Amino acid sequence: MSDEHGKFIWAELMTTDPMAAGAFYRAVVGWTTVEMADYDYTVFEAARPDGEGRAGVAGMMRIPPELLSEHVPPNWTAYVFVSDCDATVARVAALGGTVRRPPEDIPAIGRFAVVADPHGAVLCIMTPLPMDTPSRSIPAMTPGQFGWYELHTDDVDAAFAFYSQVFGWSLDHDMDMGDFGVYRIFAHDGQAVGGMMKRMPQMSKAHWACYITVERLDDAVSRLVTGGGSVVNGPMEVPGPAYIVNAIDPQGAFISLLATER
Repeated sequence: MSDEHGKFIWAELMTTDPMAAGAFYRAVVGWTTVEMADYDYTVFEAARPDGEGRAGVAGMMRIPPELLSEHVPPNWTAYVFVSDCDATVARVAALGGTVRRPPEDIPAIGRFAVVADPHGAVLCIMTPLPMDTPSRSIPAMTPGQFGWYELHTDDVDAAFAFYSQVFGWSLDHDMDMGDFGVYRIFAHDGQAVGGMMKRMPQMSKAHWACYITVERLDDAVSRLVTGGGSVVNGPMEVPGPAYIVNAIDPQGAFISLLATER
């Protein structure tokens, strides 16, 4: 199995107004937007830390009518690299997860599927096609990159057991959060990449939160509010040290920001 199996590789925003959402994230995060010629799809690009241009970090699309009819709200969804999309889908189902969209090919991109864990948190999985020029790794805490992935779930132990069997994630360490229970930090290939925690009562369902790294949190929060977003939690300091905020973008998608400077 590839060492890449289980690595977060992309994030995607589904929204009701791509033009307005693009303007919002350009202002808040500093991304640029590039329209795909062959797809009704927008790519968010961030500056490379080496100064050599920009690189794609996420995508955006309008919520399809069939999902709107199912009352799917605007949302961010993470993509995880898998060595074999079809085999991983079968494993998800065997372990009690559900297949929201069966495997299919995206021409010139790869094979992907949409799955949910036994508690309903949704992820996309993908087996990308080999690239002629391998992409260069960018540190997660570089502004404009996704720096952390956080699962809000009904059962941390059960969720961790599920994902460790599907993606091979390992336990980095647990943190005691008192009345909020344990915060479980998990690793991919020896590197801590995310956490799992008990879902708060005000959250309607289990979900994954994708944290976007920004340079200074307070400045980004100011731009977020000015742009029509609303803060729902924070800003607050977390171990690292780092600073985070959870918010809602103008179209209603849950957004999380992360920075090493307040």
